[in-house]
Amino acid sequence: MTLADISDTPARRAVRRRRGAVCGLVAGFAALGVAELASAVVRPQSGPVTAVGGAVIDATPTVVKEWAIRAFGTSDKLVLQLGILTLLAVFAAAAGLLAVRRPPAGALVAAAFGLFGAVAAVGRPEGRPADAVPSAVAGLTAAAVLYLLAVRVRAGYTGTGSAPDRRRFVQLAAGTVVLSGLAGLVGRQVNASGAAEAEAARAALKLPPPASPARPVPAGVQLEVPGLGPFFTPNRDFYRVDTALVVPKSTVDGWSLRIHGEGVTRPLTLRYEDLLRRELVERDITLACVSNEVGGTLVGNARWLGVRLADLLREAGVRPPSQGGPADQLVARSVDGMTLGTPVETVLDGRDALLAVGMNGEPLPFAHGFPVRMVVPGLYGYVSACKWLRELRLTTFDAYDAYWVQRSWAARAPVKTQSRIDTPRPYASLRAGRVAVAGVAWAQHRGIAKVEVRVDGGPWQEARLAAADSADTWRQWVWEWTATGGRHELAVRATDGEGRTQTGRRTGTLPDGATGWHTVTVNVR
Repeated sequence: MTLADISDTPARRAVRRRRGAVCGLVAGFAALGVAELASAVVRPQSGPVTAVGGAVIDATPTVVKEWAIRAFGTSDKLVLQLGILTLLAVFAAAAGLLAVRRPPAGALVAAAFGLFGAVAAVGRPEGRPADAVPSAVAGLTAAAVLYLLAVRVRAGYTGTGSAPDRRRFVQLAAGTVVLSGLAGLVGRQVNASGAAEAEAARAALKLPPPASPARPVPAGVQLEVPGLGPFFTPNRDFYRVDTALVVPKSTVDGWSLRIHGEGVTRPLTLRYEDLLRRELVERDITLACVSNEVGGTLVGNARWLGVRLADLLREAGVRPPSQGGPADQLVARSVDGMTLGTPVETVLDGRDALLAVGMNGEPLPFAHGFPVRMVVPGLYGYVSACKWLRELRLTTFDAYDAYWVQRSWAARAPVKTQSRIDTPRPYASLRAGRVAVAGVAWAQHRGIAKVEVRVDGGPWQEARLAAADSADTWRQWVWEWTATGGRHELAVRATDGEGRTQTGRRTGTLPDGATGWHTVTVNVR
């Protein structure tokens, strides 16, 4: 018998559609709960939401990625996950509507979604065959639950549709939700316990003192101007831009770093304790993201502790191209499969390029690369600041395009001279009289020599610079403005230590960083 054979009414069809949508949602919830439990057995990154989310990130056009970073900042990953869950709910409800008409077809659609997640998980850069298990189990669970519930709904309409039929459906659906919720809770607890163990191990870690400490910060690097942030960015406030939907949380026990490739005559495999036994250096370095728009906040300054990368490369026999070395690109790979390509010549030119183990006086936070990350002053992060590092391979730019270069970003990306007005804020309402206009400027590895401010397109006025810590850190500045009534536009520009003044030509971030003067409009009363 088919639904066409049943005496039907619009009211009964509406009830059937609602129950069909409920069937799909319950099946989707069951799939997520079982997948969470399965990911606890495999690894947290293998969950279907994470796998599909990673695939979405990889496939998303660069302009959309840039829009997401601008619109949502460091919450972009949360927004993506919520979006995936919303689409999953819509998809599950649609599968439920199909299932109450044709149960096998609905179950097949649910299983297909699990197959898609399995393929996405295995296809990730760091994917393993076992990563397919949570999505595959989720798909089979969704198919079975949807089929059973849809058959129960149909039975209610091929029979009397009485209260007992409705009760049995509700009981089955509720029982499935409870069991799925318990499975998901157990899986989440197991994943959380593993993360908690890693966090406890990191908290107990004591880093050795640096053999080469950072020089004392000169007096006057911090200007006492309300609205101006601190010279050192606290770890909790330091920007984070990456593609990891689940932050890798591993202990140092199983960590190792392999250095190999073209021109490497003595390949190295280093454990964490090997790094700590080497000469540790401490340096103040400002990092900037290439996605930082003019006036943006994707820039931060920290005190880093680590091993000189140049020393390790020379120990491995690496020579720069200028000395006949065959490799001009150092490809860093993280535990989540991300690849970043850094010019070998830059790493070996004498700057303080580090394999960092510490940040602002503590072991690296997990979100910023624990246990080891790269820090290379003067380059945008996407070509220099690989987090969760596990491999360094020497190759050439002609032979290999790293992750972001494959997505239309430039292969080489020195930081551009930039400046920003932090106070007054855009569209602030000010009183006429003396107003402190202040902010920061940066041109890592070149330093800042001058900052100028102008009002309403008038002549440039030189600002007072705070003391300089090093050429690798940003520099604060302030200019005292005698504000008059009306609406005014403030603009700032900086000149780096090599005498180059930042251009006023406004460009976007793609392919190698934004340019232009930061402007702020204010109202003076």
